[in-house]
Amino acid sequence: MALFDGSNVKIDVLKKRAFNYRWAEVPEGVIPLTAADPDYPVAPEIREAMMEYVQDGYFSYTPKLGYPEFAASIARRLKDRKGEQIDPALILPIDSAARGMYVIAETVLKPGDEMIVFDPVDYLFRESCLAAGGKVVLFPARLKDGYIDLSELESYITPRTRMIGLCNPHNPYGVLYRPQDLEHIMSLCEKHDMYIMNDEIWSDIVFPEEKFLSIYSLGNERCRRVMSVFGFSKSFGIAGLRAGCVYTTNEELFAGIIDNADVMSTAGGIASISQIAGTACMDKCYYWVEEFLAHLKKNRDYAVDRLNAMPYIKAYRPHATYLLYVDIRDFGMKSEEFTDYMKEKVRLAVVSGGEKFFGPGSEGYIRICFATSREILAEGLDRLEKGIAMLVKEKNL
Repeated sequence: MALFDGSNVKIDVLKKRAFNYRWAEVPEGVIPLTAADPDYPVAPEIREAMMEYVQDGYFSYTPKLGYPEFAASIARRLKDRKGEQIDPALILPIDSAARGMYVIAETVLKPGDEMIVFDPVDYLFRESCLAAGGKVVLFPARLKDGYIDLSELESYITPRTRMIGLCNPHNPYGVLYRPQDLEHIMSLCEKHDMYIMNDEIWSDIVFPEEKFLSIYSLGNERCRRVMSVFGFSKSFGIAGLRAGCVYTTNEELFAGIIDNADVMSTAGGIASISQIAGTACMDKCYYWVEEFLAHLKKNRDYAVDRLNAMPYIKAYRPHATYLLYVDIRDFGMKSEEFTDYMKEKVRLAVVSGGEKFFGPGSEGYIRICFATSREILAEGLDRLEKGIAMLVKEKNL
């Protein structure tokens, strides 16, 4: 049986374990195409590595900076897959990429410092800045010719700006950054002495028509002002294990990251079993990611074509991620009104645009996750189509 056959999706298990707006949190009968988390079980090598570790019966303290072999595995894969030359000694395993973003913000920002956060983008950029006492400056990230238009970015920089958030690939658009985009961002940071919070958690989920280009393509010396996060939840489906890492090419910044991560006191850090799973991901499971990508591409093309055949909505075809950003503005409704309507009327849950998740610039949009079986995706889109037909009739469109 193929890894991504629909019969491998275990709905009964998901209803008990899949939280964060997913199967375990929606009413019975609702299909959730919501949080960015696969509906498929993880690669068998991950389970085998964890079970082998558990058999010995020891769960002792780990090295404060994480298992060296885990950092070495991460470094190998960063080089092999993205061309990033990162010293394993400058990679800190941490309890999720999200936690890494908070640590980066705490390392750089002082109360009152400004951070440029794209609008829309994942809410963790905003929240990490606020948690560090920083001030969020929203940059309206609009698409032009299929890419984020950065032409006005410099006008949002002030003497208080200390950092820019770079989400590459971008969530929720699913677009990549071109060489000229990365050069523009880096040049502004050099000109105004700013840092970059670089989120590459989606960098494995890139469709074959496109090629991921990292900010590190500009050279490690220029990237000494970059602090990056990477994780394993999007690529390998281990969100519940809370495994991620922070890395940089700057020894001084890395020392600050260690201090702010609280790993030297044992108050912070990543669990041993999560590092075992993460090492298996890096060393043994990229075959699974490649098969997953082939499945996702079929789902993406099917979903985008179906959505764009429905009246009054428009879906972008993403370069990367397993998310669709869908324009619903022609209905004249707030995003949350639309998503509430769909959940109530046709038993479909999707993620609402708006300030809560992606910023005010995402109002009038929804986000749909397609990391599921074709059967579940088709049923979800059938329900969306039915709900849209009901709305069109109600609104006399």
